[in-house]
Amino acid sequence: MKKTYRIKKNEEFQHVFQKGQSFANRQLVIYFLHKHEQTHFRIGLSVSKKIGNAVVRNRVKRYLRQAFLELKQQIDPSLDIVIIARIPTKDMDYHHMKKSLIHVLSKTKSLKRF
Repeated sequence: MKKTYRIKKNEEFQHVFQKGQSFANRQLVIYFLHKHEQTHFRIGLSVSKKIGNAVVRNRVKRYLRQAFLELKQQIDPSLDIVIIARIPTKDMDYHHMKKSLIHVLSKTKSLKRF
């Protein structure tokens, strides 16, 4: 995923947390904020040390980035999205992670229906 699609700065994360809305399921918490001047969505990932060592945390982030890449055409382009992974994600494979992400994104109504 290109760097222009990522939220990196702490101020941007805090802005989404404070001004945005949130939804959650057992595996993921999602915060999102509409920014109408944006031409593409941006994502920020937060994976705590409680999830596991660096290898496990990086795998979770890699799975989430790949799922976003595959869902790119369906996601509303005016969103800033922050995903927080919960402890059950450490034992999930890619397909379950993507299914969980689709579930939580559909709760936010940010996925386009085809």
